[in-house]
Amino acid sequence: MRLRITFLMTMLVLFGAAAYAAQSPEKRVVATISPDGVQRVEMTGGEYYFDPNVVVVKVNVPVELKVKKGEGITPHDIAIKAPEAGINFAEGLSSKPKVIKFTATKAGKYPFECTKRFLFFKSHKERGMHGVLVVVE
Repeated sequence: MRLRITFLMTMLVLFGAAAYAAQSPEKRVVATISPDGVQRVEMTGGEYYFDPNVVVVKVNVPVELKVKKGEGITPHDIAIKAPEAGINFAEGLSSKPKVIKFTATKAGKYPFECTKRFLFFKSHKERGMHGVLVVVE
């Protein structure tokens, strides 16, 4: 009986630690408008994270999102599906930075994520690789 209780307590601690580690802490960046009228943001996508994972931009101001893949061999991408706001892209990430250009036409919160998934495993989104684009007036 004592062995079962010890085993159950150990499992609870391990699962609790894993659940805590899977939560992505918020890393927020607010884009500033450059003299040329463009908002520029740099983002890295790595082993099940985006940094930053909250990006704030102004509506109707062009955005250049410079994305790259962090260390590791796992393939990743970034996707936002919000055509109603003029934002609709999916780009694979590589160690060479890519610039994604768009202009958000509607204020709101738009989720982004990595759409990759390995067979029989949780998706990258489920493992914490997601965030939100906040478009403000």
